[in-house]
Amino acid sequence: MSPAKAKEEAEERIGLHNLKPSPGSRRPRKRVGRGEGSGTGKTSGRGQKGAGSRSGSKRRARFEGGQMPIHMRMRKLRGPHMKKSMPFEMFRTHTQPVNISDLDARFESGAEVTIELLKAKGLGTRKEIPIKILANGELSKPLTVHAHAFSASARERIEAAGGTCHTVES
Repeated sequence: MSPAKAKEEAEERIGLHNLKPSPGSRRPRKRVGRGEGSGTGKTSGRGQKGAGSRSGSKRRARFEGGQMPIHMRMRKLRGPHMKKSMPFEMFRTHTQPVNISDLDARFESGAEVTIELLKAKGLGTRKEIPIKILANGELSKPLTVHAHAFSASARERIEAAGGTCHTVES
């Protein structure tokens, strides 16, 4: 058998004995501070002076060069008593608003407006969240309105139009 044929046969057979990484994919470890000839002698790749050249220096991922860090510049959202800390408010009551202009546009004169009818007409569709009637807009017809809550001015406008307000317990 010729040497060229033997070489081809050896390349064809792949086994654990001839596995090796592809050329250029593995590099030897950089040996820092091992003489000028290595390329990383003397200052060992740390530059001349400054905090980064000293021992014990740490370059944190969020370090901002001594200026006030962003997590300390941000406002503090602590405790249930601040309006800014909404996710933590234990005693906030959530309502969904319905304006009297929406009632005027969707209901006939003298109609009885219930929670179920409001949901059917596309108002107050969020489940299990109380509906509050607000006084945005004008009401030109008398309506009997049933809702979980009313603003004071909404109650006045509904009654001024000849309608009545009934508070529903949830």
